[in-house]
Amino acid sequence: MPLMVSDYSWTQTESTVCISVDLKGHRADRVDVVSTDEYLKVHFPPYLFEAFLFQPVDDVRGTAKVGNGVACFSLPKKIQGMWEQLMITTYDKVQQREVRERALVKYQEKLSSQSTSKAAQKQAERRYGLETLMKLEEEERDAVQKVKDAEREKTRAELEAWQPRPETGASEEAQRQVRRQSHAPAPPDPPTEKQDAGGPEELPAQRPSGNIPVRFTTRVFPTPLRESRAAEEEEWSRKQAEARRAGDPDAVELGGLTEKELRADWLKDKGDQCFVSGDYLGAVNAYSLALRLHRNIPALYSNRAACHLKLRNLHKAIEDSSQALVLLTPPVAANAASRSRAHVRRGSAFCQLQLYAEGLQDYQAALRIQPHDEALQADTQTIRDAIQGPPARLDTQ
Repeated sequence: MPLMVSDYSWTQTESTVCISVDLKGHRADRVDVVSTDEYLKVHFPPYLFEAFLFQPVDDVRGTAKVGNGVACFSLPKKIQGMWEQLMITTYDKVQQREVRERALVKYQEKLSSQSTSKAAQKQAERRYGLETLMKLEEEERDAVQKVKDAEREKTRAELEAWQPRPETGASEEAQRQVRRQSHAPAPPDPPTEKQDAGGPEELPAQRPSGNIPVRFTTRVFPTPLRESRAAEEEEWSRKQAEARRAGDPDAVELGGLTEKELRADWLKDKGDQCFVSGDYLGAVNAYSLALRLHRNIPALYSNRAACHLKLRNLHKAIEDSSQALVLLTPPVAANAASRSRAHVRRGSAFCQLQLYAEGLQDYQAALRIQPHDEALQADTQTIRDAIQGPPARLDTQ
């Protein structure tokens, strides 16, 4: 259960509002920040600071600096003017929940667009590097070819300079001798031994017979290929392929995967590796693909719920945890640890949505499964205290 932070300060000008939040000694890598045009959240467990801003700000041009135990935000105002206060205090819990959900959706869309742009930039850089490498190789080949051509010309010139020139009289005599030999009849072939003996000439042996296999290109159409109909046949094949893709989109998406990549255990291990490395979106994609192929594995739903908690997709975390609990039936000792994890993840999502009563029920269910877990006991008591006592009020400055 997070503790609300009231230790902050803020200043403003006509065009900018600056907010400073004390991190209470936490490191910068333990701080999670979500900022939109109407909502600001700074989470450094177990503390939480959130502000429902008085007026919208430009979060794209805004800056955040986290360090030296303080998180400083500089947010340009969309509408210039002085604010009466930093936060709106008239929202009830339903309105606050709606603002949080809109902020999380905008934040997820921003993360998705940033991931797409980074992938496109990386691909463009790879293409540019490949083109540059090919250009350098081509220039190197041209340089080597020029050197070869220069050496060939130099060698030819040296050979021509080295060969002696014959005298004119001898050259004419040699030319006349060549002409006489070309007009003279060719001498007859010498007779063979059998011709001398008067015997018949021996004929060569007959060549052996055989079969030459002929193969034709496989065609979809039963008629022979005609150049005049090639464009029409290609258009028909393209339309048929589009119709098959529209009728079975999964076949297109999964067609490029190998048999190993379609196994549930391989996809689960891939998702676990992405989760450990902090790539929560990649882990969600791996678990989702595994669930499309194998829908009755509760560990996939439970692990994807953990990823949604990290990404603040709280409603999706509740759905996946609930589905995991549905599949973990009947309750036996073999699946006790899995059921406890699913209850804790769903309870944590409820508490982050400030649905403390529902979250307390899940934590109590997990505590009944593992009654000696001290961490579960402490978290359950924290939720009870939050329900019984009034929530901390944020002082506006």
